[in-house]
Amino acid sequence: MPAAPTTHSADVLVIGWGLAGLVAASEAVAAGKRVVIVDQEPRTNLGGQAWWSFGGLFFIDSPEQRRMGITDSLDLARQDWFGTASFDREEDAWPRRWAEAYLQFAHQEKRAWLREKGVGFFPVVGWAERGGYTALGPGNSVPRFHITWGTGPGIVAPFQSEVEAGESQGRVTILGRHRVISLTTVDGAVTGAAGDILAPSGAARGVASSREVVGAFEITAAATIVSSGGIGGNHDLVRKNWPARLGTPPATMVTGVPAYVDGSMLAISEEAGARLINGDRMWHYVEGIQNWDPVWPDHGIRILPGPSSIWLDATGERLPVPLFPGFDTLGTLAHLRATGHDHSWFVLSQKIIEKEFTLSGSEQNPDLTGKDVRLLAKSRLGKGAAGPVQAFMDKGADFVVRDTLDELIAGMQALPGGDALDPERVRLEVEARDREMDNDFTKDAQIAMLRSARDYRGDKLIRTASPHRILDPKSGPLIAVKLHVLTRKSLGGIETDLSARALAPGGEPIPGLYAAGEASGFGGGGVHGYRALEGTFVGGCLFSGRAAGRAAAAGV
Repeated sequence: MPAAPTTHSADVLVIGWGLAGLVAASEAVAAGKRVVIVDQEPRTNLGGQAWWSFGGLFFIDSPEQRRMGITDSLDLARQDWFGTASFDREEDAWPRRWAEAYLQFAHQEKRAWLREKGVGFFPVVGWAERGGYTALGPGNSVPRFHITWGTGPGIVAPFQSEVEAGESQGRVTILGRHRVISLTTVDGAVTGAAGDILAPSGAARGVASSREVVGAFEITAAATIVSSGGIGGNHDLVRKNWPARLGTPPATMVTGVPAYVDGSMLAISEEAGARLINGDRMWHYVEGIQNWDPVWPDHGIRILPGPSSIWLDATGERLPVPLFPGFDTLGTLAHLRATGHDHSWFVLSQKIIEKEFTLSGSEQNPDLTGKDVRLLAKSRLGKGAAGPVQAFMDKGADFVVRDTLDELIAGMQALPGGDALDPERVRLEVEARDREMDNDFTKDAQIAMLRSARDYRGDKLIRTASPHRILDPKSGPLIAVKLHVLTRKSLGGIETDLSARALAPGGEPIPGLYAAGEASGFGGGGVHGYRALEGTFVGGCLFSGRAAGRAAAAGV
């Protein structure tokens, strides 16, 4: 006979130890509750996806913005958020309320709350999702992307410390290799969870671990918080939920999150009565490159580009206005899906890559992650590409570096999918763009925008190369980068009220069940609507995790 399940009990059960789960657990512990945290991975993965992140945070009218000469306001941020989200469904009732609440949080309490926990921020504010449409269209009107000093590990650290302090005091139990397969319900209330105990694993952080089952467990709890993440590591689920408005799903993609981001808890929550909404809303990047040193299967890295690179589709045709690097992620994705190809290209110069290329992720930014001021000055202000970028230039499968345009095009054609490229079209696009550089005025909207970007001193200092001809030998060599669709975030999920209580299809709260982080669409089942403003994913984990932890503790 199989062994009897191991049993545990707690006031609050947290499923998933990513940032939202750690924040929720820390709040419950601070309220004096006993907490059990479970996750299917080994403990090396404590902190989840947030540990791997760049640590970008969305603030409104912050001291960092004001020091950089940026005039921001709650009204302007609300205009940008709602213009980007484009809420248009009955299901958006709670997401709208979450958006209003999050904007207030980002404007008022969020920064001070994090500073009290010892979190610091890089002084130069980044400008992500620049939009390029009208004032009421999508995008950030001003720079709002604040990089955490220490990147993802820096934002995880204080909450991990609080949870581990609770563990040392006997108030928190952390159970790795515990995979939930069902939520326990009694008379319509969730009273805990049951699942499989997986074989111990020595896998390093992010590396796929075995799914060998060696036992079973049952946990009873007065409140259960689902904070298990989204679906980005499960390409089958990504394709199943892919919306027609974004074209056909790619046949090939690279993966921006570890394999454990499998979406399994969404279906389990639905079986327990929770309502899932906005599953067709998702956030994937189109500047993905294959990691030359992968950690998880199909591991991709996103380029965080400045505005100067020429963006070509697979045939060599330049992307239309305003689909420039860094302007409209999902608009660019939808356009590229209509081309019939899964890849596109950046064409740029050495001068551009030295100033404008940053790679997303804590491990790709050792200066910021390690809080190394000397390395920071060298990598961001010195000559040559930053070390991680240079490593991709030297070893990455998607990089072509050549001295002449003919050689560059030949190198592009030699890569898989390069046979779709029209060499004459590439030449036409590059040479036409370069002719526009002869005057301080131009009809080329991208050139006008990059010149405008340099009016912001943060861009001029570290993010935007001085305008120049890409084919100027003094700016070379020439560089082409093959770009892939990179899976990342679910924008829909478990519908919740402002107390993070999971809601049933009829709109009533399910007793004992809460949701936070990406599993809840970062709040309400879709706080971002159709599109995001960046810096709002980590922040959404903080806000929804805090709400869930406080409400669960109060309800016990």
